[in-house]
Amino acid sequence: MKKICIALAMALAALSSTAATSIKFTVNGMVCSFCAQGIEKRLSKMGVTKDVFVDLKKKTVAVEAKDGQTLDAKAISAEIVDAGYDVVKIETVLQSVAEIKAELKGRK
Repeated sequence: MKKICIALAMALAALSSTAATSIKFTVNGMVCSFCAQGIEKRLSKMGVTKDVFVDLKKKTVAVEAKDGQTLDAKAISAEIVDAGYDVVKIETVLQSVAEIKAELKGRK
């Protein structure tokens, strides 16, 4: 039993270290593809950002950190607010932006 617990703990540790950490923001005020493109461009310029996805219909902005980097939700939120939008929810998830995109597009 003890060996099973140790093996399970090691497997979970390996899984969590390979999982991408992203932050999902629910954003009000985005109404067109120009809005999405502006947010994407602005957030992509941040040094720790690996990938950004904006879904207008779901009012979601997802940001993934570069390997070994940590995202600052307050700084990203400030960028979104400075661009003229309202951040109403912030959620840290263990998914890549590609996985979030697939989930929001209904492919998962």
